[in-house]
Amino acid sequence: MGKKAKKEAESPPKDVFDPVLIESKTPATAVLMLSSPENEVLAKACDALYKFASKGDDNKLTLLGLGALEHLYKLLSHEDPIVRRNTVMVFGIMASNHDVRKILRELDVTNSLISQLAPEEDVVIHEFATLCLAHMAVEYTTKVKIFEQGGLEPLIRLLGSPDPDVKKNSVECIYHLVQDFQNRAAVRELNVIPPLLGLLESEYPVIQLLALQTLEVISKDRETRIILGENKGLDCLLNILENNELSDLHIETLAVLGNCLEDAHTLQLIQLTGGLKKLLSFLEVSTVPDIQKNAAKAITKAACDAEIRKIFHWEDIEKFLLSLLETNSDGVKVAASQAISAMCENIDSKSVLGLQGIPQLVRLLSSDNEEVKEAAVTALTNLTTASPRNASVVAEAKGIEPLMNTLNARRDGAVANAIAVLTNLSLQEPSRVSIQSHGIMSALAGPLRSTNSQVQSKAAFAVAAFGCDADARTELRNAGGLGPLTALLHAKNEEVRRNACWAVMICAADKRSAVELCRLGASDILEEINLSTKRKNKFSEVALEKLLDNNLPLKYSRMGYLSSSNIITNGFYDCGQTKHGKKFLSLEELSKQELTDRQAIIFINA
Repeated sequence: MGKKAKKEAESPPKDVFDPVLIESKTPATAVLMLSSPENEVLAKACDALYKFASKGDDNKLTLLGLGALEHLYKLLSHEDPIVRRNTVMVFGIMASNHDVRKILRELDVTNSLISQLAPEEDVVIHEFATLCLAHMAVEYTTKVKIFEQGGLEPLIRLLGSPDPDVKKNSVECIYHLVQDFQNRAAVRELNVIPPLLGLLESEYPVIQLLALQTLEVISKDRETRIILGENKGLDCLLNILENNELSDLHIETLAVLGNCLEDAHTLQLIQLTGGLKKLLSFLEVSTVPDIQKNAAKAITKAACDAEIRKIFHWEDIEKFLLSLLETNSDGVKVAASQAISAMCENIDSKSVLGLQGIPQLVRLLSSDNEEVKEAAVTALTNLTTASPRNASVVAEAKGIEPLMNTLNARRDGAVANAIAVLTNLSLQEPSRVSIQSHGIMSALAGPLRSTNSQVQSKAAFAVAAFGCDADARTELRNAGGLGPLTALLHAKNEEVRRNACWAVMICAADKRSAVELCRLGASDILEEINLSTKRKNKFSEVALEKLLDNNLPLKYSRMGYLSSSNIITNGFYDCGQTKHGKKFLSLEELSKQELTDRQAIIFINA
């Protein structure tokens, strides 16, 4: 009796199911297991799906097709921490796929993921929730949702996490978010600068790099640059530059410092602490083209401010820029030439750069690289504008011939600036004579036909500048330049039209050119321009007057009178008044017409 009672006591209750070990060999089965009410089954199913998704994009798409995401989404708020952890792991690993992210956006998972960033949550949950958010934050709509759902604050808090993966994912997510200006202002208010600067001391280069890239984006805002200075961020950045072991971070560090240079207040702070000297010393010895190029670009942007140009000049920035023109990298030469253009706004810099830099820039005009050629000739334009001394240096450096060759460049900017430099040089008689001997007027016939308004404007202006010489006017006429010049009178661009009127006024000083211009319709166009209050300019009226004064038959036909200063000479003819809009015929054209009983044509032939 005693043995039987013992046996009954050991028997399990009838309603208890013995554990069954389920082994799934297909993802479809694992997805079905996500509907189980048992926590252990759910946890194991999620773990299996995580391992499966980790093996590649094809597996992620397989799970997507099986509807795994919809089941997993329900488990994000599961009460069991292990189920929740494993679910977040699957989301984190799958979110690297574009199609998966599309479904995640439709499911609106961001709010659930942000709730997983609470301080009391497991570090693995933090890691994979931030990983998923980092992948999703690439798209603009998700950036907005993360901002609206309060995701920035926990992400910034997690920058101080003891786990490097959490730090890396959080800073990467913040980097994507701050591409939007609204988020840049928000992270600044949430005091993101100190933790980001803290990440610069990380032992993991990828974390340091992401922190620098984030700082580079947010330091575009002046308020952030001030906070950066207050938190000794500039010292941190300069320390990275001084550390050769961190050379992989130097380009990104310079990008942040480059933004800081744009602000006069921050730049003065760097200068007062000796940081600017340190920075220039580093740049002068660097031979890395990307560092040199980015430094020159930063100087170009910063030099828009007059106060900053003054500080740069005090620190002898010109010496550094001129050294960059001697490098072997075309990209560096372009960036250096652009920085020289920007620094020309400072009169002292312009003087230094002109004397030492013009011979180097002239040599660059012979470069095979069209971008280098354009940047160099643009710098020469800025150096020679309102600077007779620099214009003389260009001539002394034998710059006229390469400038003439640049008129055939493939880039419109190069052509326009080459014309501008030659025009600047024309103010000095020896240079003007030399340029004319190189056939400037024939060379301008091509640019006058350009469809680029900048080229058209500069070309017409150059015709006005060089057309004061009778031989030059003849050369332009013989080269067929009067036709395209006349066409520019129709230009919608005000500057082009004004310069064309000016050039016509100058060319009209020559009788043969005046007659040819009238034949091409210049007088008709100018009459139309002068009837319009919007289109007429100070040159259009004088140009028409000059044309008519050097083509008296036309003037008499149009006006019905001649002024006391108009002297009739051999070849004058009177064919009667020509109505507006009707073509005025030349003597040759009239002679070919049959005789009629209409008004006789009076011709003076001495």
